[in-house]
Amino acid sequence: MLSLDRLIDHALREDIHTGDITTKAVLSEQRPASARFIAKEDLVLAGLFVVERVFKRLSTEITFASSLTDGAKVSNGDIIANAHGNAADLLMGERVALNLLQRLSGIASITALYVEAIKGTKARIVDTRKTTPGLRELEKYAVRIGGGFNHRTGLYDGVLIKENHIAAAGGITAAVSRARDYIPHTLKIEVETETLDQVDEALAAGADVIMLDNMTLEEMTAAVAKVAGRVLVEASGGVTLERVRAIAETGVNIISVGALTHSPRSMDISMRFV
Repeated sequence: MLSLDRLIDHALREDIHTGDITTKAVLSEQRPASARFIAKEDLVLAGLFVVERVFKRLSTEITFASSLTDGAKVSNGDIIANAHGNAADLLMGERVALNLLQRLSGIASITALYVEAIKGTKARIVDTRKTTPGLRELEKYAVRIGGGFNHRTGLYDGVLIKENHIAAAGGITAAVSRARDYIPHTLKIEVETETLDQVDEALAAGADVIMLDNMTLEEMTAAVAKVAGRVLVEASGGVTLERVRAIAETGVNIISVGALTHSPRSMDISMRFV
């Protein structure tokens, strides 16, 4: 909660800075108000606890309540939550609260679409590190709320040998060998491959997970056949909602989708005084 409070405090300072001029001009006295958060389109809800925390950072007197929970499927026109408190405090927190709720709900909503698209296959949808700086923890939370799974959180909790590591180390075999000597036994090694020959090399080198980067459907199918269930296979690159079902049907275990967090559309949600 401490890291969330720091994030919220920074966002509030960014918005309010030396003061909310409009609110100070319009409201010269304390005035109680009630507000409703309303969905303006169908969505998967994510971030209710964040909205509540935004208002609590402005005033502990604000009450925030909802009959819904994160992960709920909300329809256009539904009331998401209600808030009550001093009107000035509600107005100062409105934009920050909505920005976070809209973005997290956007991530959960698009993730749910990808998960639904591959339903019935053995693949799972995972995110990437292509997140908004400072929001990674929240955005990866929203992916889980949408039914997806998390890839590594950062550079510190997983080994993923990519093309530049391979070039710097002098090849896949050398890179995997050095990584195996360095890491504890509890960590797996994933290797990014761009050709079927590299898939063969990664297998021979002892990779635990093989990523197929920007391969065609035919190449993915061939790679899965080569691996024959010995290690996990991840498809990455060029994944779209229209194409994801076909990718899943090649037999890969994991499909990583950068679009879940690098370019989701924020959902349309409004706050209105009652």
